[in-house]
Amino acid sequence: MSLFNVYPIYNITPVKALGAKVWDNKNQEYLDFYGGHGVISVGHSHLKYVEAIKSQIEKIGFYSNSIQNPLQEALAKKLTAISGYPDYSLFLCNSGAEANENALKLASFHNKKSTVIAFQKSFHGRTSASVAVTDNPSIIAPINANHSVIFLPLNDIKLVKKAISEHEITAVIIEGIQGVGGLEEGTTAFFKELEKVCNDNNVILILDEIQSGYGRSGKFFAHQYHDIKPDIITMAKGMGNGFPIGGLLISDKFQASYGLLGTTFGGNHLACAAALSVLEIIEEEEILQNVKKQSDYFIKAISGLSQIKKIKGKGLMLGLEFDFDVTELRKKLIHDQFIFTGNASQKNLLRILPPLTISEKEIDQFAVGLKNALQSLN
Repeated sequence: MSLFNVYPIYNITPVKALGAKVWDNKNQEYLDFYGGHGVISVGHSHLKYVEAIKSQIEKIGFYSNSIQNPLQEALAKKLTAISGYPDYSLFLCNSGAEANENALKLASFHNKKSTVIAFQKSFHGRTSASVAVTDNPSIIAPINANHSVIFLPLNDIKLVKKAISEHEITAVIIEGIQGVGGLEEGTTAFFKELEKVCNDNNVILILDEIQSGYGRSGKFFAHQYHDIKPDIITMAKGMGNGFPIGGLLISDKFQASYGLLGTTFGGNHLACAAALSVLEIIEEEEILQNVKKQSDYFIKAISGLSQIKKIKGKGLMLGLEFDFDVTELRKKLIHDQFIFTGNASQKNLLRILPPLTISEKEIDQFAVGLKNALQSLN
């Protein structure tokens, strides 16, 4: 018996991590500027995070949602307050794909419609409905293709209005900033018009903040740069700093009822303890301020590299655009400079998603490593 081989894997075996550093089984140190797809929000093995999980497992790690769990209430209270959504409710699940799956289901329950508008280059997950609204035909199986989805270009509000006028649209789902799609994002004018047209037509606006949320952009959610309030916000990745957890923030226009949504493991004691510690760290260590500060520092640190044609994104969710495929560059960064980075569907884009606790010293180390890697390509 062996693993089902669906992942291209680097020949590296991490065994220890702290902050923005990772060590492999040969004690080689790596600088982590990818955070496992943007999952590591408050740094690897943060003491407060580790202690919260240790303390909780000594008490109770799991029981089903058929009993009271005060940790869920505490998490909901703190999350809605710190995120700026005190009047929204929280539903907890296990992953980003599951969060989007439940958001789409909730929208359809609400307005009894079934067609969804999504956007070109979008990525929302790999489960049934979430993969159907992902713009990548290569990962959509025939069983998923039966969903009714209309893919539109970003920032074309006329096409959105046309689709809503011609179809029974249940929801529009959009990323705060596209991740896999290459750091594309809607303009403020587009987001504001999108909010209005959805409200005017009983269409649910779902903001996928799975990668762009939890402070990654410099605000708690990336859509908050545009001064809008979606009906549902989906979260995961940085929410648990590596512990599997996802969630939905749901506006008060939705009516809850027993059995409407459900999950076995969602909101378990360990997950809530991990997620609560993340929010406490974000608050106590002023993570949002650090993201803005280090984002500015990062851009200055790499500004002298002429090979970089464009910097995309916000905060510490950034993409460096080159005029060549970055596959070899990433290999040189990881094998020669010992730096983790990410890729995107846009082959000439290097994705940068470090822990939000990153320091100027570590950014300087990255800038030197990137310069060396680029020089070695010539």
